[in-house]
Amino acid sequence: MSILNDFVVSLITYFYTISVKIGFPSYALAIIILTILIKIALFPLSVKQMKSMKNMQSIQPEVQKLQKKYKNDKEKLNKATMELYQKYNVNPAAGCLPLLVQMPILFALFNSLRAYPFEPVEHATFFWINNLTNPDPLYILPILVGVATFFQSKLTAASSGPAGQNKMLLYFLPVMIGYISFKFPAGLCLYWVVFNAMGVLQQHIINRLPDSNKEAV
Repeated sequence: MSILNDFVVSLITYFYTISVKIGFPSYALAIIILTILIKIALFPLSVKQMKSMKNMQSIQPEVQKLQKKYKNDKEKLNKATMELYQKYNVNPAAGCLPLLVQMPILFALFNSLRAYPFEPVEHATFFWINNLTNPDPLYILPILVGVATFFQSKLTAASSGPAGQNKMLLYFLPVMIGYISFKFPAGLCLYWVVFNAMGVLQQHIINRLPDSNKEAV
């Protein structure tokens, strides 16, 4: 993890140097650039996740039929369900890939921003925030974290999974993430807001794409 922390620190420093060269020295801008590049790097996985979730939803009627047909035989149900997934090229685990990749990045950012030597410190401000290392004193960014997470969860819930799970995901997750963000470095909250805002845009685009499995099912 220390290697990843050092890498994140070097990237923030590099993008800060670029901001200096363009005449707008800002560590906040460096974090925003880093966030955009991370989102672009994860874009193929994100698209795969979103398409997989849409495909999972499109074959739910078939899954429900199998559940009724083999309600007393779990072994046959599991086998038939896996065959259905293979038939329509659906991978239930695909939805976890972006999260698994992103978690180490979040931890690295958290550790890096807590100890980052912002020099000069006046370049580590962001509007009402005096230092990106510290939590947001007005809690605006944590609230935006929760709001951005809510909208992304809402778009995700509209295209995947059972209703009960969707409702829990839609309301519980944004509140939990927003709450714990109150003590996060403001720089990490800034990353999360930008990352989720881009995620909302991506999800909206994917949701408007034709469903490849709709006609097949």
